[in-house]
Amino acid sequence: MSTPSLTALPIRRLTLRDLTACADLSEDRGWPREEHRWGLLLAAGTGYGIDDPEGGLVTACVVTEYGPRERPDLGAIGMVLVAEKHARQGVGRRLMRHVIAVMGTTPLTLHATAQGRPLYEELGFKVIGRAEMVRGLFAPCGRQPEVFTRPATAEDLTAILRLDEEIFGSDRTHMITRLPAFSDQLRVAEESGRIIGFASAWPTMDNHVVGPLIARDTETAKALIASLAAHTDRPLRTDVDVRHEELLSWLTERGVASISFNSVMTYGISELPGDWTRRFAPLTVAAG
Repeated sequence: MSTPSLTALPIRRLTLRDLTACADLSEDRGWPREEHRWGLLLAAGTGYGIDDPEGGLVTACVVTEYGPRERPDLGAIGMVLVAEKHARQGVGRRLMRHVIAVMGTTPLTLHATAQGRPLYEELGFKVIGRAEMVRGLFAPCGRQPEVFTRPATAEDLTAILRLDEEIFGSDRTHMITRLPAFSDQLRVAEESGRIIGFASAWPTMDNHVVGPLIARDTETAKALIASLAAHTDRPLRTDVDVRHEELLSWLTERGVASISFNSVMTYGISELPGDWTRRFAPLTVAAG
């Protein structure tokens, strides 16, 4: 029996039952399996994929929507992957066109690698910025930030959600409320009893990823990172908007070195909502 053409295979919704298949697809392309991150995205977002008749997935991606359920303000696309044996056959383009059609008038955003950027540009996405991925063992040195930080408590959640919506520019309650279970650390920065920033550190196989990183200013962002680093022996990894030059220089001085750059792209809007000056790093590049 002949194998069906890739163009004939149906695109379907993915669920948490597809977690292992999604992790297998990541591994197939040389990415870490990151089942922990896949679990968050499939629970809080909507996965799309094509089944391989021989087993596993041909391709997959996840869209995380923000704002009102009936009319989202923004959709973040991430984890766009095509199995190696099906690469360069147009299947990724087909999946992306499907997602764009399903999302209708909802503005979209994604972080693109250099390899993926031409496809997204072909589909109508525009580059609006860049994020720098940095990684390393944090080595405290010099003057320490003086901003007060502490572990977040359940009583902080309302204030965290209010601050996050103000700075992110859209309601992402369904993501932020998952942080206490998803992260190994969730910390807040406080001044005169008022929360002025927060950050989490969540685990991968050998790192702690810092994200989201929301802060009143650069000193607050530094204090949050330093406090997260003080409570882990793993390397830190994060993706910082390149416009935050002072924070990136500070991280480099402390052993957290540049690894790569991604293009921040949008479809249907010219800029992301919210206040980039206080939005230092995404929760994950796959979800904004």
